[in-house]
Amino acid sequence: MSSWKKAAKSTQKTHRERHQPESRQHLGLLEKKKDYVARAKDHHDKQKTLKLLRRRALNKNPDEFYFHMINSKVEKGVHREKSKDDTSTPEQIQLMETQDIKYVAHKRNIEAKKIDKLQSQLHMIDAVNETKNKHTFFINDSKELRDFDLAKRLDTHPALLSRRTNRPKLSRLKDMKLPKFDKTLLGKIEQQKHMSYKELQKRIDRERELTVVQQKLEMQRALKDRKVTKPKLVQRGTKNAAPIYKWKYERKR
Repeated sequence: MSSWKKAAKSTQKTHRERHQPESRQHLGLLEKKKDYVARAKDHHDKQKTLKLLRRRALNKNPDEFYFHMINSKVEKGVHREKSKDDTSTPEQIQLMETQDIKYVAHKRNIEAKKIDKLQSQLHMIDAVNETKNKHTFFINDSKELRDFDLAKRLDTHPALLSRRTNRPKLSRLKDMKLPKFDKTLLGKIEQQKHMSYKELQKRIDRERELTVVQQKLEMQRALKDRKVTKPKLVQRGTKNAAPIYKWKYERKR
């Protein structure tokens, strides 16, 4: 009998759910049974959760005490936790602040070393060519001024006049053996140089930010010292500079 059932199943037509008709394609995919089962299960789970919460709310004793009553409060319709006092000792707080300052100083030192390394490799040659300066030439008469040729005066090629560094003379250009021009290689070199300058600028900005953070932390630490008199504020702190205070001079005994 079992073999007959297996043979009968092989000839049965496979049931397939219908697809979305072409006239209703704009409505999206047609929901299949597995999609309906998942959506129905999620709906029933939510209904059970709401039913359980209603039951708990009805069975709750309004006079019952719990610690969250005194550890939280409502501000402008928003439930907020009350900030708890720090149980750390003054020595522990001072140690933690010192570690923060040391960490910032350590990261700043790393950035400074990387900046020095990049600057030693790049030499900032392009910045020299962009700097405006004056080069004065002295001539004898108007005829020499009319026939004045800058490339001839500097003894270099006219294409190299825009350079202020690495501007060889014609005598050296004749003796130099220039390699074959490769446009792709030249583009890669320019891109690599551009990325190096970009990285250098980012590290300089990061080192400047770490310097400001370190100065602010040191100022906060100095203001918490109760052994000295309260200083006078000279200039408020900004995002680019730490605040400036002036302490009253006290003679050391």
